[in-house]
Order: sequence, then C-alpha cells, then structure tokens
Amino acid sequence: MNNTLSFRVCSVNISLEKGTIKKPVKQIQINQSGVLGDAHAGDWHRQVSLLGIESMAKSSKLSGREIQFGEFAENITTEGLELYHATIGDKFKIGTVELEITQIGKECHGNTCAIFKEIGSCVMPKEGIFCKVLQGGTINPGDVIEYCPTYFRIGVITLSDRASRGEYEDKSGPRLKELCENHFNHLGWNYKFFQYLIPDDVLLLKDLLKKFISENYDFIFTTGGTGVGKKDISVDVVKSMNFKEIPGIMDAVRMKFGLQNANALLSRSVAGIIENTVIYTLPGSVKAVEEYMSELIISLEHLVYMIKGIDKHHK
Repeated sequence: MNNTLSFRVCSVNISLEKGTIKKPVKQIQINQSGVLGDAHAGDWHRQVSLLGIESMAKSSKLSGREIQFGEFAENITTEGLELYHATIGDKFKIGTVELEITQIGKECHGNTCAIFKEIGSCVMPKEGIFCKVLQGGTINPGDVIEYCPTYFRIGVITLSDRASRGEYEDKSGPRLKELCENHFNHLGWNYKFFQYLIPDDVLLLKDLLKKFISENYDFIFTTGGTGVGKKDISVDVVKSMNFKEIPGIMDAVRMKFGLQNANALLSRSVAGIIENTVIYTLPGSVKAVEEYMSELIISLEHLVYMIKGIDKHHK
C-alpha cells in the first residue's frame, strides 16, 4: 500500500430507512457498525457506501437534470477518483477513519429504486463502492481521502533437488505464476509474486512457509513433492503446521483427472489455510499445474471473501 492517491469528500449522507434516498448532513460519525444513525449500518460487509460524482454525472446526463448528493443512497459522495477502478481489499483513509472495500456494485432493485424508475438505469449497481469499517471517527464534507491500493502477496515455491542444482529448468513454477497472473488480471486484483526454487528439504520448506505466513502472504503455492516417494515432503510439511485443510478442493481435482489418467489419483496434494494464508500444494509437472489451476481458480475468489468475512450471499 505504498502508492496512495488523494481525493476528497463532497457530501456525507444518511437515510433512516432502507430503500430511500439519503439526505446530506453536516457530519457523519463512523463506528464499528457503519454510519451512526444510518439504516444500512449493521454487522455485515456493506456498512458504508461511496459513489463518485464522476459516476453521478452519467446519470445526470441521461436524466437531463442534476442528480443531488445522496440520491443513489451513498453515504459518502466523492470527487477526484473513479472509484469503480478500485478492487476488493483496497482501503480508504479519511482522518482517523479507515474503510476496507468489500464489494463493488450490487444487485439492482429495479422498480423499487427511485432513480431507476425515473431514468431507466442506476449507476450504483455497477460503480458504487461498499466498505466495512476498520477504524471509526468523523467525516465532514471537504475531508481528504487517501486511497491505498492493496496488493495480494503470493508465494510460489518449487521443490526439486535437480532443478535447484541447475540440472534442468524449473518450468512448473513459472507456469503457475503465469496462470495466477491471468486470473488475477481477470478479477482486477493487484498482486505481487515472490518465487523460490529450493531442494526437497523439510527444514528449508518449513522455514520458508513460516516466513510467508508471518509476513501475511495471501496465497502460497508449492509445486513438487506431492507423491509417495521418500523425497515427496511438501504435503507432510504443510500438514505438520497449524493447517486447516479444505479436502473437497483437491479431492475434486483428483477425481476429475483421475478418470482420465489413474496416475493422477496418486497425488497427495492438499489445500487449506494456516492463519489467514491460503496454501495449495501441487504436483511438479507443467501439465499437472495446468490441470490443477483450471479447477483451483473456480473457488479462489470466494475463498478470499470467506477469509475476509464477506458474505457474498447477502447482496
């Protein structure tokens, strides 16, 4: 979160009932439930909503009139940044207040939305930003907002005695990184990769895993060491730690590809969580990495939401 951008608060708005527009007020108080006195405050992931006047201008043009602050039911109207280019996990700091983005856009309520009934469209479902409160305080019109992008930290570890000695090129680690990058780009998530090539050594792997976890990495992928040989130690090392396994992920992969090639059933790959870090152990071949990643990415996004306490079923 080193590259911060600044923009400003235009208006702060409150509504006493859901489904109604919000009215501008002089100041809002933020607590751990959201905006004090606002109908949308509560123990959920959409405690505070934001919308930029850059988005509101589109609806003003369609309606032929100036849209007023709060008409889209946003708590904070902003200026100076196209908010919808932000992503899940990014943070906004406004004085002592700190908010974390949990959702971009929402389900459109159609005919129950005043703006939708008037002009036939509503910008909030596509470009509105929803946050949970990390730290409270007060917000006033004119306050400066610091936008702090979050980068998902991803560790990729290849285990191979021969590749670590330079006897052949590691291709599984770079291919895994490429597939992750493609998926994260598709999601619009910012990320930073850290790649390591190490021999099949229990202590080296455990020390590296501990380092990643202590530094709050979001994901760790290992390739190699998932078989049944004496040197296949990746699964055993992971399981020796405080590992919360999610067995269904790898079981599904084994069953799918095991029907095509029975050798795939010999992999002991595991998926799970240590503290807040998601860990996947994958076989060491490029083909296996491609097969596994094609299935892992299906649940990856929802797994992040679960760890962050975001209830995506509550739209």
